[in-house]
Amino acid sequence: MRIYLAGPLGFSEAGRHFHDGVLVPALAAAGFALLDPWRLTDPAEPETVAALPAGPDRVAAWRALNDQVGRRNAAAIADCDIVVAVLDGADVDSGTAAEIGYAVAKGRKVVGYRGDFRRSGENEASTVNLQVEYFIRASGGEIVGTMADLIAYLRAGILDGAEARP
Repeated sequence: MRIYLAGPLGFSEAGRHFHDGVLVPALAAAGFALLDPWRLTDPAEPETVAALPAGPDRVAAWRALNDQVGRRNAAAIADCDIVVAVLDGADVDSGTAAEIGYAVAKGRKVVGYRGDFRRSGENEASTVNLQVEYFIRASGGEIVGTMADLIAYLRAGILDGAEARP
């Protein structure tokens, strides 16, 4: 099963620690193939753009790189069997929400991982933003609250034959 990892974890030191030290190793150890957007772009690419002098050339370089990163991530979502979306935080990250919507439109199942015990939905029936939650469930997915539940959910999908895309 090829899993695309959607989430904002690469933006902060604490997030990178969880992503690289817990999430990726746990899923890899469980035997899943990972399509990790944080690994699809060579770190030298944004570093090179960031080192350009401020001005229109740097803005143009950022626009070009942003387009390349977006295309890479969209291609990885189209190539995956399932999306694991990290939903932690006061609100679901906007990029993660966009990836969820794109994945569902491409016919991919999405499973949300929310290890954050705070509620961030509109009411007591929603764990996160109701539209994000709707699309996850409409895809045939669920929202789980622990790494153990996430791995069990993904393994159950293999047993049910969910790893094979039409």
